[in-house]
Amino acid sequence: MSKDYYKTKESVEEYIELAKDVNGAELIEELKKYLPAKSKLLEIGSGPGTDWKILIETYQVIGSDNSKEFLDHLNKNIPNGKFFHLDAITLEVGQKFDGIYSNKVLHHLKDNELADSIKRQYEVLNPEGIICHSFWKGEGSEYFKGMFVNYHNEEGFKEFFQDYFEILATIPYTEFEENDSILLIGKRK
Repeated sequence: MSKDYYKTKESVEEYIELAKDVNGAELIEELKKYLPAKSKLLEIGSGPGTDWKILIETYQVIGSDNSKEFLDHLNKNIPNGKFFHLDAITLEVGQKFDGIYSNKVLHHLKDNELADSIKRQYEVLNPEGIICHSFWKGEGSEYFKGMFVNYHNEEGFKEFFQDYFEILATIPYTEFEENDSILLIGKRK
């Protein structure tokens, strides 16, 4: 992944504009089937804060981002929110959560980084904690706008997650093109 794309004011403003009509409301409705209201939830990659604002209606949410520019935006626009500067691989949070949520964030990780992140998610979740992550559906990887994008399918998820999580659901959905995305929900073993 380009180390700079989400780190400049210009790219963050560009992303906010591009994503202004996109949110994870449908994904969060799926999450609600598995994670009880009032649960303590970590959002990995809060970006502009769109999903955080939906999640906070149901959960005790701590948001995060690895971009200082996004964190500045979040703290300015959601002054009552709590946000960590956080790397999606190491997840150095110093506390436990009932759930972890991300919307099109973990696809920026290479396979070995994703494996490390999954292990770390297991470690920061309470027993039987829930994960809910969306990915671009497909195979292989590419660079888009200088950012690494790693595609996944249902079979690939099993390999990555099976040691730490029981997969409760894999749900294909459409973001821009028919079935271009997939939502994975799992429970800590």
